[in-house]
Amino acid sequence: MTESIPTDSAQAEDSTEPLLTVEGLRTKFATDAGSLVAVDGVDFTVEKGETVCIVGESGSGKTVATESITGLIDQPPGMIEGKIRFNGHSLTSMTESELRSVRGNEITHIFQNPQEAMNHCYTVGWQIVEAIKIHDEDVTDAEAKARAVDMLDRVGIDNASSRFTDYPHEFSGGQKQRIMIAMALVTDPDLLIADEPTTALDVTVQGQILQLLNDLQDEFEMGILLVTHDLGVVAQIADRIVVMYAGKVMERGSVFDIFDTPSHPYTQQLLDCLPGRGSAVGGIPGKLPDPTNHPDGCRFAPRCAHAVDACKTGSQPEEITIEGDHSVSCVYYTAGYDRSVVEPPSSESTGKKTEVEYSDD
Repeated sequence: MTESIPTDSAQAEDSTEPLLTVEGLRTKFATDAGSLVAVDGVDFTVEKGETVCIVGESGSGKTVATESITGLIDQPPGMIEGKIRFNGHSLTSMTESELRSVRGNEITHIFQNPQEAMNHCYTVGWQIVEAIKIHDEDVTDAEAKARAVDMLDRVGIDNASSRFTDYPHEFSGGQKQRIMIAMALVTDPDLLIADEPTTALDVTVQGQILQLLNDLQDEFEMGILLVTHDLGVVAQIADRIVVMYAGKVMERGSVFDIFDTPSHPYTQQLLDCLPGRGSAVGGIPGKLPDPTNHPDGCRFAPRCAHAVDACKTGSQPEEITIEGDHSVSCVYYTAGYDRSVVEPPSSESTGKKTEVEYSDD
């Protein structure tokens, strides 16, 4: 039987509480070079049925943040601090045994590389059945197989019943990604964490995978926390966006906020890398700071064309609310500074229009 998780608070009965709440998340690793801080005081929420995308360059701390949620970080050498609540329960106060009953059942992960995430010594059907039986010991072999075949069919694997006994190497890259989605959804999770789910897929297959996630989200009413560096992907699937850089949140808001009025210089630089959007074709000049020795002040200041002395002292600027849920961590939005220096010009004044299409479905 699946171990039950005790309710740790009256909030567990509060239907207004977000599906997932992360507060002050800090994940660090002990290394020979010193303490490596990969995630440094990050907050975000995910509502039921909502898609939240965490974006940023490789090395920004996105993957570490999401893997910290379900304790996938080895401790030691890692150390996870902060508060993580899911479905009214504190994940950070759970034992490893209790976490295992949540991980892969109520919260599931799709990892970056399906080629490495799948076991090539076993058929895909066997692997999906194992995922079912680990979290439902009472299910019979016949029932588990029927569920596995049904899920393979739902994610678009043709002739699912006959391909049940095929091995991973007999499927294409796009099919492997669909199989990973099937393995993640076969336990009917409340939250799906997808880490670069369309990496290395061609544009056509990428679009199919994103549409599949949208369709399955509607069917299962689950929340999705998606990690990516590809803002083109974000535009197609996100409800809200959290922009991370060097372990910190630079900006957050709805997909419309971020694409229409990107307010942090880092967000603007990310968008300028999009084809047809801006001029940063070769990427953002400079590189991320050493995570064992982060700079004072704003983490992005060494690469920011607008940085002043105040950007390079103290700690990361507090997040300032611009409007609604749109907030930004930049000194230019604090009292005494002219925010027009970094505010994006309106499309009417520049005549520029984004070529990225995003959906409000």
